[in-house]
Amino acid sequence: MSKNAEGLAAQIKAIAGGAPVRVGLILGSGLGHIADAVDGTAIPYGDLPGFPHAGVSGHNPDLVIGDLEGVRVAVFGGRSHYYEHGKADAMRLPLEVLRALGAEVMIATNAAGSMRPDMPTGSIMCLSDHINFSGLNPLIGEPTDARFVPMMDAYDPQIRASLRAAADATGTDMADGVYAWYSGPSFETPAEIKAIATLGADAVGMSTVPEVILARFLGLKSAAISTITNMAAGMGDEAISHEHTKAMAPIGAAKLETVLRQFLRDLK
Repeated sequence: MSKNAEGLAAQIKAIAGGAPVRVGLILGSGLGHIADAVDGTAIPYGDLPGFPHAGVSGHNPDLVIGDLEGVRVAVFGGRSHYYEHGKADAMRLPLEVLRALGAEVMIATNAAGSMRPDMPTGSIMCLSDHINFSGLNPLIGEPTDARFVPMMDAYDPQIRASLRAAADATGTDMADGVYAWYSGPSFETPAEIKAIATLGADAVGMSTVPEVILARFLGLKSAAISTITNMAAGMGDEAISHEHTKAMAPIGAAKLETVLRQFLRDLK
């Protein structure tokens, strides 16, 4: 844990209170409304030295600390992506701060393209595993042997079971599947989609995998849910764009929020 993370955690506690956080949530494109539902304090990333500039439209770069469904959470309203600056470890400091605030669980959300006809736009998918197709890794340059992080059960089976129970309890359709990470920012070609579908991917996106690797490195249990905003290239006739992603994200976001709220109620 870096001294910078400990200092930022102390700064955040002075503003938002010292009670330990239980769950950290990282929000993807079009999901910022979940942060608005938290009863707590919003701190702009700009007030937290070293926090990344989340420069993608559809993200709200605030850290919100407070209660959601009776559970103390830290909600990251925006993330920094590899394609913004070429740094796979851009979210390392925020996740170190999350750990210093007492959290044991990190749940990431994202917008993704589907490769399954039975998982159309508006669906949500709980990640069971991932394929790091980019080959990039946020632990490159880490000098200690802690960099050799085992990734078996990277998406914690117990948390996934709890998310599944929450979906079932609320009557929410939620698929399970494998997420493939491309670096972006260009969308994938139809040939690339065909390749990763052959390898076993069910959805594709430009985030989440670095955060999950970092979470495991830091000792956080992790899980992730995708909102399906489009069919992947060659899988449908949608005109794929970031504007389309932002427009379609709210369709699945309502389902995702329903599942997360029930998960937190059960956790409480």
